[in-house]
Amino acid sequence: MKKAGIIMIIGSLLLLGLFKFPLWNIMLGAPQYPDPLGMNIYIQGIEGNEEFDIQNIDGLNHYIGMKTIPKVEEMWEFDVFPKVIGFMVALGVIIGVLGFFGKVSYKWFLGWFVLMSVLGALGMYDFNLWLIDYGTDLDPKAIMAYTHPDGTPMTYKPPLIGYQKMLNFDVDSWPATGAYMIFVGMLLTVVAFFVGKKESKKVA
Repeated sequence: MKKAGIIMIIGSLLLLGLFKFPLWNIMLGAPQYPDPLGMNIYIQGIEGNEEFDIQNIDGLNHYIGMKTIPKVEEMWEFDVFPKVIGFMVALGVIIGVLGFFGKVSYKWFLGWFVLMSVLGALGMYDFNLWLIDYGTDLDPKAIMAYTHPDGTPMTYKPPLIGYQKMLNFDVDSWPATGAYMIFVGMLLTVVAFFVGKKESKKVA
């Protein structure tokens, strides 16, 4: 399964892009901000699109009672996620090498894909929980405490994916380069599975 093994190795190594490129991007645009504010979410932390974006977002959040953007040491995810990705890359490469030399079945390629899919789903679930907490756990003594017509406090959870209007801000939340690299890498491992299956039939 030489071809399948090589494809599996390449697919796994693409996940290393997460250590360089952002996984997600959230942008906030408003009339008073001709250049939208934005933050890039990496597996190791959160950075602004521009130098002062995080500072400006925190300033806006202060007025409506939202928490500041978390620092690396304030979220366990920024410690755990890089280790998980590193483990999955190493595991994928090992499986690919073993497949190249015919030491494991092509089914291992699919097993890696299933495991990565589960971990990815858990990661998205955790990310959404953070967005909920970030947008709903507000300071009741905020300078500007907006309420709905029925008197309930207004919340500001950014969308997990897509567009949403919040007050006078247009909020966009979309996958970034790192997420697309994960998608392509995982797709390649599926390709490796079918190529390996085909190669195994030829040997048999």
